[in-house]
Amino acid sequence: MDSHKTGADALFILLGAIMILAMHAGFAFLELGTVRKKNQVNALVKILVDFAVSTIAYFFIGYMIAYGIDFFMDANTLSEKNGFELVKFFFLLTFAAAIPAIISGGIAERAKFYPQLAATALLVGVAYPFFEGIAWNHKLGVQAWLKAAFSEEFHDFAGSVVVHAFGGWAALPAVLLLGARRGRYSKDGAIAAHPPSNIPFLALGAWILTVGWFGFNVMSAQTLDKMNGLVALNSLMAMVGGTLVAVFLGKNDPGFAYNGPLAGLVAVCAGSDLMHPLGALVTGGIAGAIFVRMFMLTQNKWKIDDVLGVWPLHGLCGVWGGIAAGIFGQKALAGVGGVSFMSQLVGTVMGASIAFAGAFIIYGTLKKLVGIRLDPEQEFDGADLSIHKISATAERETSW
Repeated sequence: MDSHKTGADALFILLGAIMILAMHAGFAFLELGTVRKKNQVNALVKILVDFAVSTIAYFFIGYMIAYGIDFFMDANTLSEKNGFELVKFFFLLTFAAAIPAIISGGIAERAKFYPQLAATALLVGVAYPFFEGIAWNHKLGVQAWLKAAFSEEFHDFAGSVVVHAFGGWAALPAVLLLGARRGRYSKDGAIAAHPPSNIPFLALGAWILTVGWFGFNVMSAQTLDKMNGLVALNSLMAMVGGTLVAVFLGKNDPGFAYNGPLAGLVAVCAGSDLMHPLGALVTGGIAGAIFVRMFMLTQNKWKIDDVLGVWPLHGLCGVWGGIAAGIFGQKALAGVGGVSFMSQLVGTVMGASIAFAGAFIIYGTLKKLVGIRLDPEQEFDGADLSIHKISATAERETSW
């Protein structure tokens, strides 16, 4: 029976890893559909290569920092318990690799290619697993301190804070250090609109992310006996809440419509195993409002050129999700209980702060040493031709 259980658990978490791996196609197409045509190839290549670099960094360094586990042993030992520990690494890697995928959308259209890969290696190899170990592996005694101070530990079931808020707050210093795309904001106060290049691809990316998210959330149980359909229904309700509010506040704009469900899903991750479905619906709806309002504020008033709005979507909705778990997870609001509002607040602020500080150091250092932005001519030509020497849709044949 033990072999059947470990086999079932290994398959369960492997299926989750595959679903989240597929979400990276969603990241790619969401960015491809949002950026201008001259930067579409770059969006596709960045997401793929960032994932490859993330795998190497997490395998050799990050996983050991977070969990104290390495894979420097013979294959017979590694394959024990149906290779459960190996597929668990694969599963958690797909979470870690979401950090550069999130950042990619914020820095699109003007970032250098190889410095970004260096940033990916440092973020996934060092900065992200540092906080991951604190939140999910009781590193540095932070969880024990929170439990002693506020009766409960910081709870983040599927990564509203550990993954999404971390990615969004890591993207913010990168966006600020890069500066706005050339021509986006003029000295006389005018703002040049850069409408999405391909709404169908944007929508496809959002759908792929939405479907994969049910693996992201449900399979965070990690073993079959802990799987609960409450997580699935709460994810659904938050997705729906985010969609409806974003469509309404965004005045039917398809960009807001298709980011609305993502906002709701970001926010529900932390408390998806604790909330009543109605609490999840409200959580998702508030997240949809946060995204629409803050996207317009950052772009139009503060003139922060965050191309896909990853700081509002992941950073702020992730923060809201961490806090919402401490509200709607309470028994008084028909939640499961076992969660403290203050622990959620402290853990959430800690995660966002570590992400911002770590990314500021990494991108700031890279900016000084090698530069992180394409030169004006390269940016004008587009990242596709400047970096990859080919456009997404060649207009004519060429002779060699």
